[in-house]
Amino acid sequence: MSAGTADTSGEVLDLPDAPRGAPCWVSLTARDLQEAEKFYGAVLGWEFRSTSLGEHFVVALRNGKPVAGIGAVATDLQFAVVWTPYFAVPQVDDAAARIRERSATIALGPVAFASGRAVVAADRDGAVFGVWDGRLPGGWEAWHERGPVVVRLRTRDAFEAAIFYGGVLQWADGRPDGCTVSYENEEVVVRSGSSVVARLGSGAVEAAPDPVLRPHWAVQFAVDDVAHRAEAAQALGGTLISSGTSGQGEYAELRDPDGGLFTIIGRGTEGGAGPAA
Repeated sequence: MSAGTADTSGEVLDLPDAPRGAPCWVSLTARDLQEAEKFYGAVLGWEFRSTSLGEHFVVALRNGKPVAGIGAVATDLQFAVVWTPYFAVPQVDDAAARIRERSATIALGPVAFASGRAVVAADRDGAVFGVWDGRLPGGWEAWHERGPVVVRLRTRDAFEAAIFYGGVLQWADGRPDGCTVSYENEEVVVRSGSSVVARLGSGAVEAAPDPVLRPHWAVQFAVDDVAHRAEAAQALGGTLISSGTSGQGEYAELRDPDGGLFTIIGRGTEGGAGPAA
C-alpha cells in the first residue's frame, strides 16, 4: 500500500496506511441513493459528494472528511442492503486465495478502482466482508478517528471465526504492522496498537429468519445524542431494533428503511457499545 494517500478530491495526504488486517473503510449497498442520503444525512449528520465511480455512488463526509461510501447497486447486483466493512491487506489476490482456501465464498472481485483493488466475500457462516489493497480517502488514522468506532462480528462461534479471519487477514502473526487478538468479557477483541478495531462474539444463528440474528458484521457509528438520533431514524422510516446501555456505553441498534443494519453509540465510547452478540 502507498505511503501517501489521497482523498476523493485528489489531494495527496502524507498519512499512515491502515495497519494490516484492520478495518479501513465501510460501504453501504443501497437501493435508492437519494433516499439513503436523506436518511443517513439526518441520522448521522453526514454530507455527501460524488465520486469518480459514477452517478450511483457517493462518499459520506463528516466535518468535510470521508467516513463511508454508499452505492445504489443493490438491485442491479441482486445484493442485500447491507453495510460492509473492508479490511486492509497488502495484496488482494493473496487475500482472495486465503479466503478460498478456507472454504469461504468470493462474491465479487477482485475489482480494480483508480485507488486500489477490492474483493467482497462471505465467510463460512455467511457474514459479508471486504478486503482492500490501495490508497484510502484521507488516510487510516484520520478515518479511524471520525468513522465507525468499531466493527463487530455476530457469528456462530467467535473462536472459529477468529481462526478464519486471523488466517485471511493475518492477525496475531507477530509482525509489528498487524493486529493483535485477545479474549475479553466473552468476546474476541482485535486491536491495532491500543485501539480496539473489531470485536467478535458468539451466538448468531445461521438459519435464523431474522437478519439481526444471522451472522453478520455490525458497523457502529458514534453520535452525540443516541436517543435523539434514534428518534430521527424512526421518523424517516427506520426501525429501532434494540437500545440500552451496555458495559461499553449507550447504544441503539437500527435498521434503515431498506433493511440495512447499523448501530449508533455515544460519542467517546471506547471499543464500541452494543448488545452482546
